[in-house]
Amino acid sequence: MRTELASEPGDPDRPNEDFASVGLPASGQGGALVVLDGVTPPRGDYGCLHSVAWFASRLGGALTELSLSLRDLTLPEILSRAIRRVADAHAKSCDLSHPRTPQATVVLARWSADTVEYLVLSDSALLVESPTGEVTALLDDRLDRLPRASLATDAVADATVRNKEGGFFTAAADPSVASRAVTGVLPRADVRALAALTDGATRWVEKFREGDWPDLFALVRKEGPQAVIDRVRALERADTERVFLRRSKTHDDATVVYVEP
Repeated sequence: MRTELASEPGDPDRPNEDFASVGLPASGQGGALVVLDGVTPPRGDYGCLHSVAWFASRLGGALTELSLSLRDLTLPEILSRAIRRVADAHAKSCDLSHPRTPQATVVLARWSADTVEYLVLSDSALLVESPTGEVTALLDDRLDRLPRASLATDAVADATVRNKEGGFFTAAADPSVASRAVTGVLPRADVRALAALTDGATRWVEKFREGDWPDLFALVRKEGPQAVIDRVRALERADTERVFLRRSKTHDDATVVYVEP
């Protein structure tokens, strides 16, 4: 089994709000990967005493544990339980009904000798390579399909589309959001390798148009996760006229996990 992981904050003076893990059960059979991208709130009060990094580490830790220890549960059930566990940990001290209560995008994959299960919620990505080299991008593209007007400001997005019917969903404090995730099960024989990436790394495809998903997967396989992040950072620094970045932050937290299960 080959596993590689790299994660880098967008700003070295701020905590990395991404989370990544790869776990193997004590039995040595199968495994799981978890990648989260914590959603940075706008400045001001967001009803919680805890940081997004705290939330991502708590949720990521719960997902890692539960996906390995409760293999009889589906991945949506795992996500639901993990969200509830973290919500219970700060419900008495924080306003979990606030639209910007700490939250994160989710990629979760779990494999056994027979199957590979996957779950994707919001705009991180899971790439799957077949034994013949074909690469499939498993995405939750609801955010990309929204009218730009609904995302014009944080206030408009929070009021109209964030974790709302007809909008897009992230893992926050409501366990029922797990049913909104993109999920599926693949035969284990159809999967040679997996790559999970937060949107700070998928910028290579989605913002800078350096290649398509198979090209990005090939780069991860050949040069490793850190090389992908390094290339994205170079592209960000070179875009001084903000032709590609436009209104986006110059650097974002970026995480890449590669697994050959």
